[in-house]
Amino acid sequence: MDLKHIRNFSIIAHIDHGKSTLADRMLEITGTIEKRKMKDQVLDNMELERERGITIKMQPVRMSYKSNTGEYQLNLIDTPGHIDFSYEVSRALKAVEGSILLVDSTQGVQAQTLTVLEMAKAQGLTIVPAVSKIDSPLARVEETKLEIATLLGISPDEVLGVSGKTGEGVTELLNRVIAKIPPPKASEIISGTGFRGLVFDFKYSNHQGVIVYLRIFDGEVRRHDSLLFSIANEKFLALEVGTFSPEETPREKLSQGEIGYIVTGIKRSGIASVGDTIVNVKDSLPPLPGYQKPRPVVWASLYPESQDEFPNLKLALGRLSLSDSAFSYEEETSGALGRGFRAGFLGMLHLEIITERLRREFALELVVTTPSITYQVKYKNGKEVMIYSPHLFPNDGELVEVKEPWVTITIIMPHAYMERLMPMLHDHEALLIDTKSFGDNRTELIINMPLREMMRNFFDDLKSVSSGYASISYELGVMQPADVTRLDILVADEVVPAFTRVISRKKATEEADNAVEKLHAILPRQQFETKIQGFAIGRILASRTVKAFRKDVMMHGSKVVGGGDVSRKKKLLEKQKRGKKKMKEHGRGKVNIPHEVFMKMMKGGQNQ
Repeated sequence: MDLKHIRNFSIIAHIDHGKSTLADRMLEITGTIEKRKMKDQVLDNMELERERGITIKMQPVRMSYKSNTGEYQLNLIDTPGHIDFSYEVSRALKAVEGSILLVDSTQGVQAQTLTVLEMAKAQGLTIVPAVSKIDSPLARVEETKLEIATLLGISPDEVLGVSGKTGEGVTELLNRVIAKIPPPKASEIISGTGFRGLVFDFKYSNHQGVIVYLRIFDGEVRRHDSLLFSIANEKFLALEVGTFSPEETPREKLSQGEIGYIVTGIKRSGIASVGDTIVNVKDSLPPLPGYQKPRPVVWASLYPESQDEFPNLKLALGRLSLSDSAFSYEEETSGALGRGFRAGFLGMLHLEIITERLRREFALELVVTTPSITYQVKYKNGKEVMIYSPHLFPNDGELVEVKEPWVTITIIMPHAYMERLMPMLHDHEALLIDTKSFGDNRTELIINMPLREMMRNFFDDLKSVSSGYASISYELGVMQPADVTRLDILVADEVVPAFTRVISRKKATEEADNAVEKLHAILPRQQFETKIQGFAIGRILASRTVKAFRKDVMMHGSKVVGGGDVSRKKKLLEKQKRGKKKMKEHGRGKVNIPHEVFMKMMKGGQNQ
């Protein structure tokens, strides 16, 4: 098709602002899917996405649409809305010329929407603003239009109103996309024969291997062409090329300006990655700019509940990494939990999704350690090391300096909750940088804080103080000096590495008390008294003792239970007492800690 009749666009929206529902109506109106075959969230293929109503893996789709000015090819990429997947969003924006800015009329502009909007503006995309859910009885259509107009510096009349549920305004929105969003530019390569495509997503098929989703920027690609991943430097043969309608539809070729897929046949992990460029082997053109290797933000260890399942966990992680290159993992061993893997994730939601997929898709029961972040430590001998696991964090006396990552956070919330928010920010070591009024009776706050503190129940605390009305987005900042220390939990005088955390030095006593009290409440009794201690800053900060079983020898078949010489009874009890003392002396580190205890400590603990 002529480039003038192609429109590539995405939808920018906060979680639950209705972008997947709007995409459903577009598919219906353009006849891409027959009405009788329609289902909610057509572009969300995962069961997990449907359950939660969120987009995790974006799904492109090609639509044919006839307007008054001719027939057009509309390529839509529905993107993830959560900040954990901001890099995927950035690559999706790179693959299009414009975006629909969709804002829920019942909620108004949210912090995360601002973040993605800034990314779109930075790439020079054309923005088509729209207000969703105008059919809702709670809709504040005019107020929300004014918010968007103020944000973009336009008239409120330029903001369209749509309902993904009823289809109202969707046809007008499609016509606006055609009128406002420019077509793809002609190739800048002089010869016009070179091929380059940007990978913005991929998936794995048992039969076909890795299938990459890409936007064609230069030239064209056909089946059986010899191609190359520029960054990975891996050659492969195009087994099939095609487009999405929304299911994969084979085509003879993909040409410049189009969005489609290529079946690579590759069945190894670590080759395909979002942001890589695919070129023809004979051309060897330079890769498209902007590639970044996804950087893990959160680290956690994954262990199978049964060590017999370790090979299956290893296989499952390998399989998942074929369709999601954003998480990394390496094998590690724990004395308490056995063999497992240390894994890095883009954020807490990413960690939750991967662990949930391991449980659902591979039937694995997992022990997941308390999520942590990386620290840059400098030893007294001048050596600098990055620490990924809390139990490897050095003792106080060995260090000269510790640095930790900080984040810049944007919060949008009603004015009324500001007074309740301030003590919470102080508790999380946050620095307020700027505040300003935003829209109708709302405030925008910019704060800086340690990533460690953001992971310490910050989202839950913010929801609590704002009664759920606050929205949040964040981006990673630079490493800054940290006043932190390692908290070890000792059980029967032995450190349990899985319970170790890095905490704020100022809160060491409070954190030690909380951890010891919690473990004391859930640790089963042993045959001898078991001491639980919290150790930090070179000393014991908290201690509790779990009482031993009261197991009376008189109740175990002794002939003197019902009578007999009292001295005989005393002798048996004294013997039992000496046995328990001996067991305690030889039983250090032999306390049986069930998996349930590890899971309760890690699930309910504060994430550091």
